[in-house]
Formats: sequence, structure tokens, C-alpha cells
Amino acid sequence: MKKTIVVNDLMQQDYSYSLLEPMGKNFDPDFIPELTPKQMLTMGVFGGKYMTDCTKEFPADWFTNAKLSPKGKDISLNYFKVDASQPLSVWKKKGWIREQDPRGWFQWYCRYYMGRRTMDDERQIKRWKAMTRHVAQIKRNCVLGDFSCRPKQRQALLHWAYDARSLSPIFK
Repeated sequence: MKKTIVVNDLMQQDYSYSLLEPMGKNFDPDFIPELTPKQMLTMGVFGGKYMTDCTKEFPADWFTNAKLSPKGKDISLNYFKVDASQPLSVWKKKGWIREQDPRGWFQWYCRYYMGRRTMDDERQIKRWKAMTRHVAQIKRNCVLGDFSCRPKQRQALLHWAYDARSLSPIFK
């Protein structure tokens, strides 16, 4: 039986969606994230500001050790201690935001992970796959374990569910 989630937070009111798949299962074969939403929140992403008003929508254990900052962005909460985010206004201007996920890709991913499937999945997975260019740059230019090398790209990769801590360099 499908479960329906009703959302009422600062960015969406009376939005509902159905969970069509079991949590964390049956992903598109082209979508293989390395981190779960819970892992990302625990590691530190988006300066802790993301999702501080919508915790009721997701499992409580996602937030048990999450690095959150309800009063505003706190870059010290990010895993790599750098700002790797653009403002929501930039995301909107570039056409990356859809009404169903007004917070952007990570909100889409959290809902997808929960089991929601929508017509926007293909677009979002394509955007996720485009981040591999950053993976390649880190592999080409950094030594394994040197987190001081390209920390902004590493933090950005964490925002997209890539584990930027474990990238092995490409040897020439």
C-alpha cells in the first residue's frame, strides 16, 4: 500500500506525494549515489541551513546527528569548512528549481530516497551525473587523502551525494 506524505513547511504548503518504492531501494540504474541523505546531513552540507524547517517530512534518525543551523548558514558545519553553494535565487534564475521541489536537488534526492518517483527524476539524475566532471578534476589534480586540494569542489560533490573523501587519483 502506498504511503502519502503531506508537506507543510516554509516553502511548501499542502503539497503531497506518494511513496511508490521502499526507502533507499529500486533506484534508476543510472543513479548510484555514494551517500544517503542521512550521511550527508551528518557529515555537514549546505552550511547546516538546508531543511531546518522540514524535519517532520523525513525520518527522525536522519537528524539525530545532523549538522544543522536553524538561524542561518554556518560554513563551519560543512565537512570541508568551505562554502560551495550558490543562493537559491541563482538556482531559480538558471531554471534548476521545479515547483515540486522548491529547495532544489537535495530535496528531490531526499524524496526520491524515501520512495517518491516523478516525471522530474530523469532531469535530476542527469544533473547528478554531470557532477562527475568534478570527480575527474579531483582525481587528476589531487593526492588521495589531501583534503586541502580542491576543498570547494569536494564540498560541492558532498552536496550531490558523491563521497569526496575517497577519490583515488588517476596516475599518469
